Formats: sequence, C-alpha cells, structure tokens
Amino acid sequence: MKLLKPTWVNHNGKPIFSVDIHPDGTKFATGGQGQDSGKVVIWSMAPVLKEEDEKNENVPKMLCQMDNHLACVNCVRWSNNGVYLASGGDDKLIMVWKRAAYIGPTTVFGSSSKLANVEQWRCVSILRSHSGDVMDVAWSPHDAWLASCSVDNTVVIWNAVKFPEILATLKGHSGLVKGLTWDPVGKYIASQADDRSLKVWRTMDWQLETSITKPFDECGGTTHVLRLSWSPDGHYLVSAHAMNNSGPTAQIIERDGWKTNMDFVGHRKAVTVVKFNPKIFKKKQKNGSSTKSSCPYCCCAVGSKDRSLSVWLTCLKRPLVVIHELFDKSIMDISWTLNGLGILVCSMDGSVAFLDFSQDELGDPLSEEEKSNIHQSTYGKSLAIMTEAQLSTTIIENPEMLKYQQRQQQQQMEQKNATIQEAAGTATGAPKVASMVNGESLEDIRKNLLKKQVETRTADGRRRITPLCIAQLDTGDFSTAFFNSIPISGSLAGSMMSSQSNQQLMSLDSHATNSLSTSKPSLEPLAANIKPTDDLTNKDGLKDQNLIKDNKPKDILESSSDSEEKIQTAKPLTLPKRKLELEGETVEKKKKGRPRKDARLVPVTLTVQSPSALASEKDATCISAPALALKLPTPIPQKSFTLQISSDPSMYIEVENEMTTVGGSKLSRLKCNREGKEWETVLTSRILTAAGSCDVVSVACEKRTLSVFSACGRRLLPPIILHSPISALHCTGSYVMALTTIATLSVWDVHKQSAVVKDESLQTILAGSDTSVSQILLTQHGIPVMSLSDGKAYCFNPSLSTWNLVSDKQDSLAQCADYRNSLPSQEAMLCSGPLAIIQGRTSNSGRQAARLFSMPHLVQQETTLAYLENQIAAALMLQSSYEYRHWLLIYARYLVNEGFEYRLRELCKDLLGPVHFSSGSQWESTVVGLRKRELLKELLPVIGQNLRFQRLFTEYQEQLDILRDK
Repeated sequence: MKLLKPTWVNHNGKPIFSVDIHPDGTKFATGGQGQDSGKVVIWSMAPVLKEEDEKNENVPKMLCQMDNHLACVNCVRWSNNGVYLASGGDDKLIMVWKRAAYIGPTTVFGSSSKLANVEQWRCVSILRSHSGDVMDVAWSPHDAWLASCSVDNTVVIWNAVKFPEILATLKGHSGLVKGLTWDPVGKYIASQADDRSLKVWRTMDWQLETSITKPFDECGGTTHVLRLSWSPDGHYLVSAHAMNNSGPTAQIIERDGWKTNMDFVGHRKAVTVVKFNPKIFKKKQKNGSSTKSSCPYCCCAVGSKDRSLSVWLTCLKRPLVVIHELFDKSIMDISWTLNGLGILVCSMDGSVAFLDFSQDELGDPLSEEEKSNIHQSTYGKSLAIMTEAQLSTTIIENPEMLKYQQRQQQQQMEQKNATIQEAAGTATGAPKVASMVNGESLEDIRKNLLKKQVETRTADGRRRITPLCIAQLDTGDFSTAFFNSIPISGSLAGSMMSSQSNQQLMSLDSHATNSLSTSKPSLEPLAANIKPTDDLTNKDGLKDQNLIKDNKPKDILESSSDSEEKIQTAKPLTLPKRKLELEGETVEKKKKGRPRKDARLVPVTLTVQSPSALASEKDATCISAPALALKLPTPIPQKSFTLQISSDPSMYIEVENEMTTVGGSKLSRLKCNREGKEWETVLTSRILTAAGSCDVVSVACEKRTLSVFSACGRRLLPPIILHSPISALHCTGSYVMALTTIATLSVWDVHKQSAVVKDESLQTILAGSDTSVSQILLTQHGIPVMSLSDGKAYCFNPSLSTWNLVSDKQDSLAQCADYRNSLPSQEAMLCSGPLAIIQGRTSNSGRQAARLFSMPHLVQQETTLAYLENQIAAALMLQSSYEYRHWLLIYARYLVNEGFEYRLRELCKDLLGPVHFSSGSQWESTVVGLRKRELLKELLPVIGQNLRFQRLFTEYQEQLDILRDK
C-alpha cells in the first residue's frame, strides 16, 4: 500500500467537504469553501497517480474551477455515466454540471491570468426545492434519478431525465438529513439523519420500508455529515455515526430483515463517512493451490472525526489497515477509483490523501458478469443498470415522435458506420442476417453489443471494463450475459417487494461485535424459484422443508457457520425457503416497533404446499390434489406486536394480548395511533394478526373471529366468524381480505357491507403443482392478486367469477416483445401501479438478445402486439386506470409506428362509440374510470404522426368536433 498527500490539491487553506473520482478514473472533483463562496474544483488524476506527471509542468493539475455556489459546497458526485457532476451546498441549491463542447482555456473568474481552466464545465440545471443547506446528493445506479437531502429534514428525488422535475419528496425524518445511499440496483434508497435514525425507502412507490433507530439511541453530539454506504452486492448497508456500549461504531445493517447484529468498532470518535469499494472481491488464488472457489467479499473504508481512516474486508474480523492521524481535522468524504484499488480521502483541514492498494492486499475483483450474477440472484432481473451506451439512445429530450425518429435514424447510421469500420479488419464471408429490428439489422446490433462490452485502457494505463447491464428498465438493452444460457425466469426475489426476498445462506457470527465473519454474498435465489432438473431432488427438498421447520433452522445455520465445508452440507437444507415464509412475515410484523410497509399495496409472503408435489411424477400427471389438502400456516400468537399501516399519514397499530383485568378475565387491547391521535379498544380473545388501511383496521382473533373497526376506532360490524382459522389478513381502502388455512379467500367491502369475493379456493391456481404463494396483493378496487413461486400471478375477477393470469415471469412474449420506439419518453419507465408491482417493473423490451437475433421481424411484431394486448387486458382486469392508459398509449404508438391500420381503426371506433345516441347501444362511455373520448383525443396526435393514417386521423378528428359542437 502506498500513501501520499498531494499538497497541490487544496482550496487555499479552506475546508474540503467532499471528493469524488470520475468513473473513467482520469479526473476527480472536490467541493468545499472558497474565498467568499462555495467552490467546486475538477482536478486531473494523472499527477496523483504518477510522480513524473506531477513533476511535469505540461501536465495540468487543475482542470476547471467553478465558483457559482453562493455558499459552502457540502457534496460533489459524478453521475454513473460520467456525463454530469452534481454539487449541493449551503445556498440550498443543487447544481448539475456538464462539460461544454467548445474548446479553449478560459481564466478563472477574478484570478490572475496564470490560472486557466483547461476544461469547460457549465451549469446546465439549478435544482431549487430545499429550504435549508443541501448536505448530500446521490445518483441512482441507472442515472434515472438524483436524490438530495438537506437540513430541512427531507429527501428530494429528482427526475434526472427531465430536470428540474421532482418525482417525490420523502418526509419522515425529524432531524437534519446528512447522508444518502442507493442500493446497487436502485430498489431502495437509505438516508441517515440527526434524529438518531436511518430510514430505508422503496423506489417502487417512494414509501418507507423501515426505520432503524436502536444503534443510534446513544448518539450524542453531531457530525457535519453522516455519509452511509451500501455494499456492491446489496447485502449490507453500513451507517455512519452509531454507538455500541458508549463506543463509536459504524453499524452494519443486513438487507435480509434489516438486522443490526454487527458493526465496525475501533474509532475513538464519531464515524463521519463510510464508503464501499465498488468491486466485489475473491481471495487471490496462490499458484498450485486448490481451485476451490472462495466466498466473495466486499471492502469498506471508514473515516472518523478522530482524523483516522480504517479499511475493512468483510471476510476479516480485524481491519485490513488503520491509518491514525492522517489529517489535522475530521475526515469528510471518501471516494474509490472504479478499479477498486485507489482511494481518495478529504478532510476539513483542506487537504486530501490518496491510498494505493495492490491486488495482493485486497484480492481479485469479480468481473462485471460475476457481479451481475450476484445481483440477479439477489434482486432478479427486474431493475436495470443501463450502460452509458444505452443511455445515449434512451434519454429523449423531446417527446415529438418525428424528431425522435429522425434522431434515432441518425444514431443508427452513426453506429452502423462505427461497426463497419471496426468490422472491416475482421470481416469474414459469413452470410448476412437479413432480419431487422427497428430498422437496424440484427447483425449490427450484435456487433455493437460485442463492441460495447470491451476492455479499454485509461490514460494512466489501467484496465477499465465497460459495465454490462444487469437487466432491463424500458430500454431493450441487451447484455452479453444473456447470450449464455441463463434461465430467464425473473427471480421473485428481486421483483417482489417482500423483505424476505433476499434469503441469506448463512447466519453471521454475531458474537464478535466488530466482525462480518465469513459472510458470503448470497448466491442462492428463493427456494421456490429453483427448478431442479431431477424430480427427486425436489421431493427431497419438500421433506427437508418439514425437517427445517422442526429443527429451527437458525440453529442449523449457526452451527454451520464454523467452516466452509459445513456450509456446503447445510446448503440442501436451506434450499426450500429457510422457514415457512408466513412465519417470517408474522415475526416481522410482530417485532415491537418494526414498521410494516405502506398499506396501499403491501405484499405478504406465505408458502402453500400442495401434496401432489410429493406424489411421483407419474401419479402427479393423473391425480390432482384433493381440495382440502392445501394447508396454509397460521400466525403464531404473541404477547404483543406493533405494525405500521402507512407512513403518510403516519399510522400504526399496537396489539397487547392477555392483559389481566380486575375480574381476572383475560382481554386483549388494540391501540391505533394516527398522526398523534390515539384510540384503543379491547377484545375478549387473543389477537393473532392485524391489518389496516387509512379507512379501516381489521384484526383476526383466536376463535376464528374477524373484527373490523373504522379509522377512528368505531366497530363497524359484529365479529365475522370464519369457517377455518386465519392465515393472512389484508386491508386496502375499505376492503378487507382474509386468507384461511384451508386456502380459501374472501374479500369484503366494509363500507357497502357486501362480499366482493366469497370463499374462493386457491385450488384452481395451485392444483397439481408444487408452487407456493409468494406474494398477496389487494388492489385499491378490492381485487385480490396472488403471485406464485413459479413466476405466475393471478387475480380473481368477481364479476366473471374467474381466476385470470395477469403476469408470467417465464412468458416468452415478454421476452421477445420490443416496443422501445413506442415509449413516449423515459419517464414511461416509472409507471407504477398494481401491475408494475406484480411484474416487478420489468418491461422486458426484447428481453433476451439471443432470441431476437434469430427472430424474423414479422414474428417480432406479432409477439410485441400480443404482449402489449396482454398488458392492457391485465391493467383492465386489475382496474388500474393509470396503467391502462399507459399501456394503451404505448400500444397505439406501436400500431402507428408499424402501420397496423386495421387494429388501430377498431381501437378508435371503440373509443369514439356511437355518435348518435340510441337506446339499444351497448357502448360504455368510460373504461376503468377514464372517459373513452378523452383517451381518443390523446391518441389522435400520435396517429397524426404517420402520414399513412391521414384519413383515419381526419375522420375521427371530425367526429370528435361534431360531438363537441353538439
């Protein structure tokens, strides 16, 4: 390890609060105090890395200085694609910088002519929303969002595609918010504040996932910043300033259940900043040693007010290195180089330090593909990391279709030319594939892809591998990872928003407080998704599941964390979901103070085992399981539990069972707190489980009774008697849903006092297979949705009395559909609603590149049409008006782009309806609460963009005018 302090990096003696290295490793930015304003400086990395460059006067050290901030700058961050730099400061502003195209040095404003800017960076957006100092900014992994936090107690999420649009303001902290971090694929964002809490928010609906307070209870005294960090495998979130036995620590929070059993100990004063290395490492293989692969691990740097820096590997119990008194004042920020071997640290004393590690010290970094596989096993393929190459084609500044198409064609031409140049040297006489996708030949796409995934060398001679994409967000991007035979089933782990989704293989050694033991980034997907090729293994798995239930798997797992050999033996046991998932769910609900997710669309997890799975393969085909054979687990009674119903308005309920009263009879108490206002009531039997929404609160008790109360505590119905014990309970709006242990489902509308769904068996969707229910959803219209472990999701339609398939992860249509050109703009990715939650916000546009390469354009069209029609029908079935409109507009755009006049005319005809009213007309003027003719008005400008449809456009435009004039 080398340590150096380049003294030429300074703000003329003023503090430097932030440092960030550019993704390409050639430059870095610092932010802090200037003479009488905030100062952002961009420096060259070469003189830091090489001594000869430092001595060479022809190599510029400072590239650009920006003094636009009116007050001190607290944070500078490069976007992941390196195009933008965001800075936030005490002037309550966030400025977004981009390199200007024109060349030629300019002098720094107000300086002598010697100080010249080598690069031109100009402010392209100023983001105003915070009412106090901006403390931290963070780009989401796919660069679609920029988050900022402030002393005004809020976190603001900006639409990075359309600055200065605000997507959400996260309110919930009661103190100054001083740090932000995204998880590696943008599924969560975490914030840490002076209110002694760390909060994790879901990006699916921008609601609170969990609030962690215990490790911060003793935290007194304030730090200037609380820069927390998420590990690159997604398994650990490490906080700044926490306390353990009155000693300062950095708290390690496991993503699996948000457990807080471990921390980094040793600093003498509060931890101000933690930063994970972007790489995941594995132990360096010595020559001639066994080829047994070691567990991957992560590397984390911790900086503190005690002026020292420690670097930890998660496979060691002690820090790898500690450097005491590195600075004269507190450490303020840390940044790793993208290759994971260099680290820049800045301090309030106005200086920076650079540490250079060797691969012998840290280990071998995993390739982007291996990292991508870890992410897929943790998250599924539902959220994407887009590479820079794809961003250039997906960011659409102007929604007008014609201009967009012109730009698209121009880009394709450029790409083709580049491909031709590259291929010129290596071209063989291979026959040319004639298939076309969006006007670009498949061969070209393939070459471009292979060209993008290349290794480049940076100015200082270091290797840099262009990141692969991990999955798709609506861009139809492909990665070479999918060229191999990776199964396409989107792992439920990622797409379902359940906190059990990331089952960890090992329980980590919690006795040594400062250890991460031999923690291993879990490469194991949920048991339900594992489809063994041999049927026997599956049966063994089912038997093991019962075994696990009896033996309390925690013990098995803890005893197995001694050695890697034992871990291998424990693995078969851990495959069939470590515990029956419902037990996991109820434990989560009933831990005191563990807030549950937002009540609007809360998934619940439970396992149903159909006995046919245990029958032999031959029998299973001819015998379907008897109806009563489905058995669901029932919640375990507990002394007391708390459950958060919603975070906005803040509402939670507390249950206390068996409080003895004066008469000696045992009563249970239900308390509900809504924005500070409390009500309570008593029930005569023990409460097993509870659920609520902003309108109703419902509890299920031991004697098969179900009670429903209003939001203010009035009993709305006498207790409902269920025909069998409760398994899961759920509320949305005024709807209450009960799932019983014999797998029957009921939904009631409490306000109308009517049954929406009555004792409907899950037998229809579970019969004859060994799937389990992995998620339950109740939409705002009272429609129950069941997601199964095989990736299929069904909703029950009360008016048809049928179960309907609304989503299928293995659906080949979803994998072949390609409607990128029909997306209105990138915010289409951010479509949210029940369908998006069920499908995990995948848009699978051309999901598997290999399939596309051998698919004729006609088949591509047919699959895309079928997929879009499925999406529209599913949104209609779920009565999700927002998503129905979203998919209908994409469908219409696709019909226009591809020239399907016949279907387009039918669509317009249905939306227009009869111009002259007749009593016999069956036409409904609205669909899922939207006026059909208003939808037609939205479609007409889209139709007008294709000259082939001029007549259709004019015809319907005139009809609408006639109707308006009536």
